[in-house]
Amino acid sequence: MRGARAADALPDRRVALPGRRVAAVSLVALAALATGCEPGTATGAQDAPPPARPTQAAAPSPTAPVTEDAKPRTAPPPSPSASTAAPAPSPDPTTARPAPEPSTAPPPRVLMRTGSESDRVRELQARLRQIGHFGRNPTGYYGSVTADAVRSFQAKRSLPVTGSTDEVTWGRLLAMTRVPKAAELRPPTERPLAAPDERCLKGRVLCISKNSRTLAWMIDGKVVSAMDVRFGSEYTPTREGVFEVFWKSRDHVSTLYDTPMPYALFFSGGQAVHYSADFAANGYGGASHGCVNVRDKKKVAALFGQVRTGDKVVVYW
Repeated sequence: MRGARAADALPDRRVALPGRRVAAVSLVALAALATGCEPGTATGAQDAPPPARPTQAAAPSPTAPVTEDAKPRTAPPPSPSASTAAPAPSPDPTTARPAPEPSTAPPPRVLMRTGSESDRVRELQARLRQIGHFGRNPTGYYGSVTADAVRSFQAKRSLPVTGSTDEVTWGRLLAMTRVPKAAELRPPTERPLAAPDERCLKGRVLCISKNSRTLAWMIDGKVVSAMDVRFGSEYTPTREGVFEVFWKSRDHVSTLYDTPMPYALFFSGGQAVHYSADFAANGYGGASHGCVNVRDKKKVAALFGQVRTGDKVVVYW
């Protein structure tokens, strides 16, 4: 019997050994969970599903080492959501301003503009010159220089910048300036005359100096009148030499350039002494196509009345 019992007991021991191994593995798994570390795959247990992570982090054991992943993080303050944010105040319909209605007032009447020519334009230029907006002698012709001066005046006074002189611009200018004197309206326009060429000393001669840019109307060596002139450019130069007036045309218009040439005194082909509105407006900033331009209209009109066909013309340096 004793031998049989011993033999019967042997299988019990063999059965008990695997149970102890299972118990030991369970204790190791529980110890691993207590540290907060993610468990790795145990050898011989590949078919066992991994334990599910807890939804809330368990407080670390006082004796277990605290890892970086287990440090408590400070949660950021909740941002206001669209549902909790206070709605923007809507404008009160009773205080909303109505859209401004477009102005129906007519624009101020234009008194002078580019191309105008009158004594009032001369006064405009003289008044603009008094307050530093026009740096030339008045000519009575409203050209680009005058338009630029008016724009400068309008811009400085916060007026609509048009370059034309309307009633508002004219009224503001009158209030800021005084009545121009006669010498301001019609200052001498002659440049210093050069010594006349010896060919100008006898007879009736239009003595024209390119050096001084002047024309002297001379009779027997005496100057009757003088005026500023300008000439052609380097591409259309005014011819030099001795000529004579062969044709007078009071209201001439150039057929080649479609340009007015009032009081034209032709002396060499299509070249003539005549009034130039562009010269009056822009001064020596431009040039002619070969003619001798005069910017003083009254002086060249008087000259046109005195010069006769056949009178001599001398153009020299």
